[in-house]
Parts: sequence; C-alpha cells; structure tokens
Amino acid sequence: MKIVAIITLNGYINYGNRLQNFALQSIMEEYGFYVETIWVDQTKITTKLSFIDKIRYIGKKSIYDIFLKISNKLWVVFHCDEVNMAYSIRTEMFKKFTEDYIKETEFYISDESIPNDLASKYDYFIVGSDQVWNPQFTFGSPIYFLTFAPKEKRIAYSASFGIDAIPPEYEARFKEWIEGMNCLSVREEAGAKIISKLTGREAVVLVDPTMMLDKNDWLKISKESIYKPTKKFLCTYFLGSTYDLHKNEITKISVDNDLELVNLGSLYDLKRYSEGPSEFLDYIASCELFLTDSFHGAIFSILFNKPFIVFDRIGNMPSMSSRIETLLSKFKLEHRKWERVMETGNYFEVDFSHVKPILEKERKKAYEYLKNALKIKD
Repeated sequence: MKIVAIITLNGYINYGNRLQNFALQSIMEEYGFYVETIWVDQTKITTKLSFIDKIRYIGKKSIYDIFLKISNKLWVVFHCDEVNMAYSIRTEMFKKFTEDYIKETEFYISDESIPNDLASKYDYFIVGSDQVWNPQFTFGSPIYFLTFAPKEKRIAYSASFGIDAIPPEYEARFKEWIEGMNCLSVREEAGAKIISKLTGREAVVLVDPTMMLDKNDWLKISKESIYKPTKKFLCTYFLGSTYDLHKNEITKISVDNDLELVNLGSLYDLKRYSEGPSEFLDYIASCELFLTDSFHGAIFSILFNKPFIVFDRIGNMPSMSSRIETLLSKFKLEHRKWERVMETGNYFEVDFSHVKPILEKERKKAYEYLKNALKIKD
C-alpha cells in the first residue's frame, strides 16, 4: 500500500482546518492510500515576521478594528477564569475529534528539524487545503512548499494564499518554491493569478476538500451538543469582529422570527465557544438560518442546503475575502451576501437546485487532477 503524507496547518482551534484535514484524508483513503498528517511545529518556524512587518500589518487596520481588538482583549482580561476554562474544554474537544478521525504523526517537523529519511518514508506529499501559503500564518516557511521532498512527490491540493498579492519580501522565495512543485492546484482564482504572475505557470482552481464529501458523510461524524436549543434557532459563526458591528440587526432577525440566538466560536457565548468540530456540523445542519464570515461556514451551509448569509469579515484585510468570493461565484450564490439579502429581505428562502450539477462537475474535475497527480490507473 502506498503512503501519502498531508502537510497542512495544524492545531486545535479552527473548525474549518480540522474538517478540511479530515476530508482530504478521506479522499486519499478512497484511492486506497494509507494517509498520515505530519505535524508541523510552527513555534519553531524560523522565518517569522519581523517587528517592522508586524508594524506594517497593524498599520493596515482601521481605527475601528484596533478599537475592537483592544476592547475584546479587555473583556477577556476581566473574564479570564471563564475564558480559560472554555478554551481548555474547546482544545480537548478538538483533540478528541482529531484522535477519532485524523491520523497525525507522533513526530513533528520544523524549519530546524526535518528527519533525514522523511522524503523516503512517503510516496507522495500533499500540501493543502487551508491557507498554507499565507505568509501571515506560515511566515514563508519552505515546509509548506514541500522543499524537503523530491519534486516528483510534491503535490498541492486546493492550496490557499488567503490574500490577493504576495508581500514583496516573499516574492523571490515563493517563485522558487512554486516552480519546484510538481502538481499545482489552488482554492481561489486570486491564487491562480498569483502563481501565473510569479512563475508563468497555470494552476487549476479546485474546490476545498470538504466539498468532496456529501451531506451524509458529514452527518455521520456530526454530534448533537448538550447545549443545543430545544426550540428553533438562528446560528452565527464569525471569525472577525463582524458580530460587534451587526449585533443589532442580527438580534432583530432572531426576535422577529422567534428564533433563539446561538453564537458559535464567540467568547460572548462561552458554552458554545467550547464546542468541537462534530457539534459545529450539527449546529449548522439543524439551524433555521446560518450567518457567517467564514469560508467553511459558507461551504457547510451549501452542502446542507441551509439558508445562510455571508458577511464581509471585520478585522482582517479585505483581500482575504477572495476565497469566499470564488466560492459564491462558482455556485451562483452571490445573492447570499449580507448587502444583497438586506435589499430583498429574503433571509430564509434559498434555491439550491442548481448547486448539485455544479458540485458534481467540480468533484469530477478534482478527482481527475488527483488521479493524474498520484498516477492512479483506471
């Protein structure tokens, strides 16, 4: 049996990260591979942002963003005991999900520590999906371009830059490393443009691995939370400070429609903050309306045919919205953006009838890419 290693963002904090890791592993297992996810220790990555780069990053934020960041930090300070408890429970929930569903290596790698026999232990290395090429997250580490492996073993599946342009200080390195990839695919149109500009190569745009599994696959690993409302509810999941800006409108929607309000991943709703990935899936599948600024939040709304509204994320650079723009455009659901929904007042009625044929076409495209990349014969 051939062995495939996945390189992605590791950790026990982000729902989309854990679920896309599980999905990519599942796809590889469908092909008959033994799959492991190699743990990358980001605390030991040497190419981190300099102090000047951090200042530049902060300088791109608005006064409102900075104010929200400070006020949220102060709230956490005043509620540190409750926050620490919720964070501890959440981490354990994520670890349990990973132990149950994802095969992670017992060893780790970093810029400073890569086993000499690593390249020979695996038949292929796949980097993706997630924002593995976003220098804000991976600090331009060559690990995420698989430079430790021979070129013929390097495959990118639906890799994401998460931004529309590479900072100049990273361009030369990224150009060299991308040219060293054997098979290239990205998650957003913006990513394909970056690669074309840097290297002249064409990268195919593929759906996130979470979209390669269907609704029933996800419901099999979903789990009902003890905190799930007994009445109908409206569910939110925001990664930015979006809820702070739209709190009044969101509350009004819930009150006007007699829906209990559930805020996932929010420190203002600590019992729901501590939920794990399986509970996350069930909340989306069970709610009457899902509001989000999350890429994967939008994906699972589509897979579950759940009425949803997508907000622009507050607190991050606008260019990071490219992945959601690609997703909504691909599935002809641009009208589910908050501004468009506000114009029509149509919160709950969404026609998903056209989604299935698009999804089938995109899945076929992705399977063909992987079949060729992994040299799988019929």
